[in-house]
Amino acid sequence: MLMSKKICKSSIEYEDVGHFAIAEFMEHERGQELVDAGRAMNFISGIIWRSFNSSTSQYHTLYRQKGRVHSLPTEEFEDVSDTDYNFEQDIVTEAISGILEDMLGDTNELWFRAMLFQMYLDTPNYSQISRRTKIPRTSISQAVDECKEYIREQLKNRNINYEL
Repeated sequence: MLMSKKICKSSIEYEDVGHFAIAEFMEHERGQELVDAGRAMNFISGIIWRSFNSSTSQYHTLYRQKGRVHSLPTEEFEDVSDTDYNFEQDIVTEAISGILEDMLGDTNELWFRAMLFQMYLDTPNYSQISRRTKIPRTSISQAVDECKEYIREQLKNRNINYEL
């Protein structure tokens, strides 16, 4: 909980985020492998950081749901389904999320790339990220490009065709 409190900057949500991260780690298929490798705390800190800072995180979707409307549409249900659900996009999104999660639990080099890539997804401006992290813009852009290439390779290895 102390790590969660520090990452969440003593926000009132830090306990909820910490418990959520622990639950996610306990259910993760590679949890024991990460413990054995001594990388569990890094992995959990990544879950906490993403959960607290990302508006697309699972924690945010489940608990915050900022700006969501929770009412039924007034039209008939048949009229609501005018747009088709894009299953292929969903498969690619889930695959990329899994690849990023694996990167966060892997070597320091992959962890660095994945963290900067996630920051880039939240704030697609190298200068702003550089000011926040004190990392040079060129290093950030190079890490983001390397992360994209790594994700492309992993998607290709998994026979998922999609271009980033």
